Amino acid sequence: MTQDVIALTPKMPDTKALLAGLLAGGPDLLVDRAGDGAVAQLCTAAGRALVSLEAPRYVQVPGEVARLLGPDVRAESPVWWTEARAASAVAGAARLAGSVAGRLVAVHGGVVWPREAGHTEVVTGLVDAAADTVPLGVDLLTDEAAVVIQGRPVIAATTWLTDVVRNAARTGRELQLVTPPSTRLTFPTRTLLDGLPSRWVVSDPERGYYDGLSGAVLRWHDGRFTHASDDGPRIADAFRPRPGTEGERQLLLSIRTIHPADGHLVLGGALEQAWRTLTGAPPAGWSTSEPVGVPWSPRQLTDLARTRAQQSLPTWIVAVGTPDHPAIATVRTTRTHLGVEEHITLAVGYHADRHAPVDTMPELAESLAAGHNLATMVGQLRTARADLTTPAHHEPPPVPFSFTLGPDAVADRGGDDTAFAPTRLGPAARPALHYTLGDGTDPAARERLRQINDRSATATGAG
Repeated sequence: MTQDVIALTPKMPDTKALLAGLLAGGPDLLVDRAGDGAVAQLCTAAGRALVSLEAPRYVQVPGEVARLLGPDVRAESPVWWTEARAASAVAGAARLAGSVAGRLVAVHGGVVWPREAGHTEVVTGLVDAAADTVPLGVDLLTDEAAVVIQGRPVIAATTWLTDVVRNAARTGRELQLVTPPSTRLTFPTRTLLDGLPSRWVVSDPERGYYDGLSGAVLRWHDGRFTHASDDGPRIADAFRPRPGTEGERQLLLSIRTIHPADGHLVLGGALEQAWRTLTGAPPAGWSTSEPVGVPWSPRQLTDLARTRAQQSLPTWIVAVGTPDHPAIATVRTTRTHLGVEEHITLAVGYHADRHAPVDTMPELAESLAAGHNLATMVGQLRTARADLTTPAHHEPPPVPFSFTLGPDAVADRGGDDTAFAPTRLGPAARPALHYTLGDGTDPAARERLRQINDRSATATGAG
């Protein structure tokens, strides 16, 4: 299991502190660079990487440390977040990572997470072996899968994890994330895994392995975890629903916008409008990974997307809200033959004493259609944790309650649609169509949404 140790300091670790950290293994270890210079690695003389030290990240967004590390971590934003990651295959590497982080805190103050991992002793006598071909952060690499074993209580879409995901996809491997049953995924991590060949493998010490999202019983076969083929149960007993979050809800919006690709375009407007409608405030911050450290800025987001588009690359970002009202989103921006497309997935959490405002969807749909080039929007509601993390047990699937087609999609579709009784929004010459499918509790709404989507596909194909 890869051991992660994080130094949270009020000041940016300077050269002196970083050198002190990198000397935690004594003078016999070598220092190498990775990640285009953003990662320092402590290596043996044979080239085996023992610990990677990522570039410090300035986390300015309130609540991010508590969201990812737990409320007991006493480190108020703004804070510098420096992550040390130990190789899983070398005995003593985890203790070396703890010394690297402990030395940064000894110089600049702050705290080490996990608290018990931090110290300042020199760690020597680490095994010197042949250079390891497994990338740091990956515990097992086969022809079929890149297996990452993690014990953190919350798995976030950190820089190293997104790099592992990218490398697994590039090499045609399935990412398999192995955790204990108590681990939860952040919403961006869940979204990231949904979009790629991947599997969340839960290691239950009493019952074996199962899929953390579907509950399917798993076994190791031919270089990867796959569905068990014996005559035993297909769904793990450990996946059964758990008490403790009764009455909590998640409101999910899937928004697609298509903008003309011109020099005046500013991205993020649709996300901000939806965020304000549902929470009364804009996003608090954004980043290309977690933790989210930069205050919300549509202009900076646009500049990044434009730079990446010039390299024919998409842009994937995370946005978060304030701690008093849980909300989080992922946005994937791509340049296509239609223009600049934003694919937004926004989740807002509600405790039992708060109402999910499904009745605001027509107002939001109209504003997005009028001012933000809305193509489609689907609203869904589910019974799930208000903190927007995904546990390794069953939660009911979301139920759609609304669907909106933007003006261009309506024009492409053509034909009569009175059978589904949509509401026409905006000008009569170029209306958007908004469909109310239910209140988010009627499973039959899924079938109604399917019929509307089938109608759209048929009409577009006929045209």
